[in-house]
Amino acid sequence: MFKKYRPITPGTRQLVLPTNEQLTRVGENTRATVKPTKSLLLPKRRTNGRNNNGHITCRHKGGGHKQHYRIIDFKRDKENIPARVASIEYDPNRTAYIALLNYADGEKRYILAPQGLKAGDVVQTSDEPPFHVGCCMKLKFMPLGSVVNNIELYPGRGGKLVRSAGLSAQLMARSGGYATIRMPSGEVRMVNENCRATFGAVSNPERNLRIEGKAGRMRWKGIRPTVRGTAMNPVDHPHGGGEGKHKGNTPQTPWGLYTKGLVTRSNKKSNKLIVKRRRKK
Repeated sequence: MFKKYRPITPGTRQLVLPTNEQLTRVGENTRATVKPTKSLLLPKRRTNGRNNNGHITCRHKGGGHKQHYRIIDFKRDKENIPARVASIEYDPNRTAYIALLNYADGEKRYILAPQGLKAGDVVQTSDEPPFHVGCCMKLKFMPLGSVVNNIELYPGRGGKLVRSAGLSAQLMARSGGYATIRMPSGEVRMVNENCRATFGAVSNPERNLRIEGKAGRMRWKGIRPTVRGTAMNPVDHPHGGGEGKHKGNTPQTPWGLYTKGLVTRSNKKSNKLIVKRRRKK
């Protein structure tokens, strides 16, 4: 659910924000959400897009509110021990919500929260049913047609694929020790069947409907302004200069590399596991 704010100030004129109804509250009659578990927090040092030499390697970064990093269990390697979902929480470091699991042996871990997972649900990692949302299992034991997320690329290394808000993949087939998966982009690729994945789609699917409403809200998130290349001088950008307004006929980066359609995939990467390429725009 989203709330469209009344335009009582310039900052609320276009503002559309989520109500975050899935998040666990402190009480029934309060909007305050539960605080994160301290044992699962790490300090997060800002780099502001600079490398170890102080040179800007990623533009448009800087400032922003102070944040803590939440330690997420992408491996889900705690097998055959049931865990109860204690809460669904917000994570400033990712687009999806996270879920706090209280395992039967007393350990606590954060995982990516799938859609439909609620506080009080029971999940576990095993090779046997149930095939409930939030349960984790190797691909070779999953029913064909299952909707999954947080997929490993290599067994035991933790989930790398399908982790952003609202995304999901589908298990299509299995043969020769590999599982065929249709990715959110439309690409069909093979993954080792001993890799783990989580049932369900990632939470917060309506995140793309969010409208920040003002530049300051982006600055709170650590995002600095992006200036168009055509608005610059020739010394600053290949699109710069010229008389009056004009478009950059040859789309380039500030360093003269072609962009907007140029394939940047490394030739060193293997294509043998890709059955079908992703959809063309």
